[in-house]
Amino acid sequence: MKQLNYIDSKNKKADYKNWVPESLLRNLILASLMAFVLFIVLGLSDFVFSGRTRLICALILGLATLILIFFASWMRFLYRAFDYNGKRKLAKVIIEGTADYVKIPDGGVGLDVGCGSGALTIACAKKNPKATMVGCDIWSGTYKSEFSKKLCEDNAKLEGVENVKFEEGNAVNLPFEDESFDAVTSNYVYHNISGKNKQKLLLETLRVLKKGGVFVIHDLMNKSRYGDMNKFIEQLKKDGYEDVQLIDTTKGLFMGHKEALFLGLYGSSLLIGRK
Repeated sequence: MKQLNYIDSKNKKADYKNWVPESLLRNLILASLMAFVLFIVLGLSDFVFSGRTRLICALILGLATLILIFFASWMRFLYRAFDYNGKRKLAKVIIEGTADYVKIPDGGVGLDVGCGSGALTIACAKKNPKATMVGCDIWSGTYKSEFSKKLCEDNAKLEGVENVKFEEGNAVNLPFEDESFDAVTSNYVYHNISGKNKQKLLLETLRVLKKGGVFVIHDLMNKSRYGDMNKFIEQLKKDGYEDVQLIDTTKGLFMGHKEALFLGLYGSSLLIGRK
C-alpha cells in the first residue's frame, strides 16, 4: 500500500485550476436547466397559467433560457480554452510567456502579485533557479473556493520547486517595504480590483521594486480600464524608468486578436521595463 501511495504521489500533477471558476460554470448550467424547466411548465403548458399570462411567461422564460444557455456555453468554451490539460492551454501559454520576461539576478528575490494558484510564481522560479520567488494574494472574492495558499504550496511541491514561498498580501496596499524585490510581476490581476485607479495600483507594485529591477505586468490594459497608458509610460520614463514598453499580446504573442475578442481578453498587454 505504501508503494502504491508513493507512485500516486509521483504521478500527480500540479493543479493550477481554471480562470473560469468551476462553481460559476456549474451555476450557469444549473440556472439554464431550471429556466428551461420553468419555460416548459409555465410557458408551454396549461398547468399553471393560460391565455395571455402563459404567453408572457413563455416569452420571458424563453428569452431567459436562451440568454443563460448562451452564457453557459461561452463560459464552457472559455473553460476549455484555459484548461491546462486541454488542447489550447491558453493559460499555460500566457503564464510561460510572461515568465520569459522575468529576469532575476542570482540570489535575488522576485514578487508575483495576485499569485492565485501559484502558476506564474512557480514558472518564474523555474526560469530563475538561483533566485527566490514570493507569491502573494488575498485568496478571497470570486476565486476564494478555487485558490488558496495551501494550493500554491502543494503545486510547488508537485513541481519539485523549492525556491518559492507564498504570503498573504493585498495588491492595493502591499505588505512590503520600498525597494524590497529585484523583480515584480503579475498576470490578469488589477482589472479584477473594482473601484481602484489601475495606474495607482501599478505604482504601488513598482514601489516595492529595487532600483535596477525589472517589472513585467500582464493585464487588460485597454483605455476604459487603465486610462491613457502612453502618458503613464512617459511619466515613468521621466521618473527614471528605462526600457519601458507596452506590448500588445493579442497580435500573435499569446493569442490572436479575434480570439482575444471572443474570449473577453481585449486589451491584453504586457507592461515591461526596468526601474
